[in-house]
Amino acid sequence: MRSNADQIRKRIAKRKKEREKQAEQKRPSKPSFLYQEQEEREGFDRFPSYEISPDEGNHPLFRKEVFLFKVMAAACLFLVMAILFRNESPKLDTARNYVTKSFEKDFQFATVSNWYEDKFGKPLALFPVPDSKGGSKENSNDQQYALPASGKILEDFEESGQRVIFETSKDAAVEAMGEGMVRFVGEKEGFGKTVVIQHADKSESWYGNLGDISVSLYDFIEKGKKVGTVTNGDSGEKGSFYFAIKKDESFIDPIQVIQFE
Repeated sequence: MRSNADQIRKRIAKRKKEREKQAEQKRPSKPSFLYQEQEEREGFDRFPSYEISPDEGNHPLFRKEVFLFKVMAAACLFLVMAILFRNESPKLDTARNYVTKSFEKDFQFATVSNWYEDKFGKPLALFPVPDSKGGSKENSNDQQYALPASGKILEDFEESGQRVIFETSKDAAVEAMGEGMVRFVGEKEGFGKTVVIQHADKSESWYGNLGDISVSLYDFIEKGKKVGTVTNGDSGEKGSFYFAIKKDESFIDPIQVIQFE
């Protein structure tokens, strides 16, 4: 009796499922156009849509974590420097001297500029610069230096061990012997009003006893660029200026570098 009752229940459940399935098939489906977007109803392809997470909207070159780390590192470095120089303990003298020398050391602007031009060309130069012969100007390893000004030598290098003194005409222009970066403008002991230009080979040309200066600190100037004018003498008919070349922390005779007339 129990088995017959189970069979009857199974048949009833099976018929119920079949009726539900038939009713589902006969039920009218909703028209597809109700789910179409505006562009599809107008005959165009549907535009894709993308969901952007909160982190995906950030600039690819900006990371907040890295920026905050740099800010914290800069703040810590500033705090360490403040403690280092505010604390007068003799134990910190070595560290203070090292930091001071690091800030006083000259940066080789001309060398970096020369390296950049060798690798990438002149800054912001989209086309080659034509020279006076109609060709393109290119870098050359054979550096030819120019005489800063025409005149006669009043004092040669052997007399002072530092400089050569030139006598020129009144208000004569003093020009850079070669391209480089202006690393000093001001008064130098024994030279007066002076301009120092650092060149790509790390040598320096000094132009002293100037009346007027025509360049500014950190200017990059070409060979033959006017750096200033000579100082006129008491008579007002002649002028003079000092010229020196420094290499590896020592002054050398300019005759070794420039051919004087």
